[in-house]
Amino acid sequence: MKKKTLLFWINFWPPFLGSGIKVTSISPDFATIEVRMKLRFWNKNYVGTHFGGSLYAMTDPFFMLILIEKLGRDYIVWDKAASIRFIKPGKGTVYARFHISEEEILDLKNQVDLHGKIEPLFTVDILDEEKNCIASVEKKLYIKKKKDALS
Repeated sequence: MKKKTLLFWINFWPPFLGSGIKVTSISPDFATIEVRMKLRFWNKNYVGTHFGGSLYAMTDPFFMLILIEKLGRDYIVWDKAASIRFIKPGKGTVYARFHISEEEILDLKNQVDLHGKIEPLFTVDILDEEKNCIASVEKKLYIKKKKDALS
């Protein structure tokens, strides 16, 4: 999918639109995606800070999207598991930056070729406006070549 098309549609995807999550940029090589979420009355929790479910939602598909784009159509990529560790209350606007380097992409391809399937871990921190980490999310993905998917 073209970057501009994805950027337009993902920002109007109901779970993101409803949570106030906005993808602010996708790098030309699709290796980096940046996301922000402003604190609004509809994404606050009982004590007036960011709702944890919205914090997790802002990290949900992005490592998977980067890998689908970077690995190409010959690979299956799925989110398999995730965990979130809350570090401090999120107030104001929060940010997350997702990046997978070309070297990491090549390493993942080599690992899939060697092992048939892999389950790499990726971590992203959610930062506040002062660049303090308010939560850390670990994502486990599943990657396999499509031709091997039936075996």
